[in-house]
Amino acid sequence: QVQLVESGGGLVQAGGSLRLSCAASGRTSSISGMGWFRQVTGKEHEFVAAISRISDSAYYADSVKGRFTISRDNAKNTLYLQMNSLKPEDTAVYYCAADLARLSSRPDDYNYWGQGTQVTVSS
Repeated sequence: QVQLVESGGGLVQAGGSLRLSCAASGRTSSISGMGWFRQVTGKEHEFVAAISRISDSAYYADSVKGRFTISRDNAKNTLYLQMNSLKPEDTAVYYCAADLARLSSRPDDYNYWGQGTQVTVSS
């Protein structure tokens, strides 16, 4: 089992920055990839970014490329998402997730999910 707890969400003005964190515990050595997703009420989970647990491989949704940076600190078992130049359309609940088998952008591939943290960007 893997447990994930997100933090760092909040209210920010457009153009501002936030840094999300995701603390992992449990069988973290079994994780292959970790990702960030976001969800607006009534819509499906949207892929934001993903990173390999054991290499530097990372990729991003086109909508956040150049503005968001995903990173990880394996010693702290923590995943990060640095979000710069935030836009109102970035408003959502942000979730981190862990995939035991691969590095993926598909929500269905992920085995464990955190509880989510709200990010609200005002115009």
